Amino acid sequence: MLKLKDMLERRSAIVAELEKDDVSDTRVAELRAEYDALKPQISRAEVLAEAERREAGTPVHGDAQLTQELRTKFSLGRAVAGMAGLPVEWGFEREMQVELAKRGGRSAEGVLIPAEIFETRVLTTSAASELVSTDHRPDLYVSALVASSVVRSLGATVLSGLTGNVSIPRETDSPAIGWVAENTALSSDDANFDAVTLSPKHAGALTEWSRNMLMQSSPDVEALMRRMLSRNLALAIDTAAIQGGGTNEPTGILATSGIQTQAFDTRIENTTAPMIVKCDVANVGMERRAFLTSNSVKHAALLAVDGDGNPKGIPTLFYNEAVTFSNQVPEDLGAGNDEFGLIYADWSELLLGIWSEIDLLVNPYESTAYSKGNISIRAMATVDVALRHKAAFVSATGVDATSLGLA
Repeated sequence: MLKLKDMLERRSAIVAELEKDDVSDTRVAELRAEYDALKPQISRAEVLAEAERREAGTPVHGDAQLTQELRTKFSLGRAVAGMAGLPVEWGFEREMQVELAKRGGRSAEGVLIPAEIFETRVLTTSAASELVSTDHRPDLYVSALVASSVVRSLGATVLSGLTGNVSIPRETDSPAIGWVAENTALSSDDANFDAVTLSPKHAGALTEWSRNMLMQSSPDVEALMRRMLSRNLALAIDTAAIQGGGTNEPTGILATSGIQTQAFDTRIENTTAPMIVKCDVANVGMERRAFLTSNSVKHAALLAVDGDGNPKGIPTLFYNEAVTFSNQVPEDLGAGNDEFGLIYADWSELLLGIWSEIDLLVNPYESTAYSKGNISIRAMATVDVALRHKAAFVSATGVDATSLGLA
């Protein structure tokens, strides 16, 4: 089966031939039949391409059996309650500490929590301060208004279960091919290489959970604790992947020197078109390409109209490429701190390195928490971000309220 790109090119070629004046009736009938046959194939390929673009990046793990056991048996609630000295049975979680420490390459300060337990989606949770109420409705839980994680869903490549620093060889130049006359020596030219590196960067938070919350056996309590940690960690990774400034945090896309840029050119579609072409010229892969931008750009896109006053529509402005709008994208870029982020990329070129274990240190004697009978918890996670090929990322510059007509 032809690739989507090939089918679209063939459809364009058919249309171009049909527009010629000297096409015979027989040829017109042949071209029309071929055009009609391509239509359902293109529709199916577009659905598959969109599904592939939206599929989350596949984490790379080690021991599949251990991963399955951790995902299905490991309880975050039991581990924390056990560390706090509460009367719970947490034998499996204790046994796993040796394996997790070996896999992570270091011992825990508290208790190691495997990232695998956060990979299963949870549907309902419950607020910590109300968990002991017998008539509580976790199915009606109202979570905080926070941004949604987007980087993984765009197709980033996830490297999980890492132990040490990561160095991935990268080809930067290949030997040039030359034509020579008979009995003439070829010119020498070498391939060049460098490396994409990831090293641990640490993020964490202090929080307070009630003893009653930890002693509950309800699956909703477990789901709540997992969701809070996984959601907040995912958002922290998202922010770092998009604009992390380096040093203590990962260096994100917008802070990486050497990515491609495109100045805003009067209208959204005048800017997105050359961004797409720049990726084409750089031979960037097609499967995971998508735009990521802020909701202010979405606002402008929804307001854009053609010469007859009709809405242009988001698909037209972004040339039918996948586009995601997120509050995670910064709107304070540029010299005036008023530019909106707009990125076009093959998102599989973004590497998310996760040194998988989350280290939880439980302190039941911290003064503020102790006075209320609660438990203080410190959570630390270790991640990093890297771009495999900088040319696979194009950032638009000068996109602000004035240029978009929102000022």
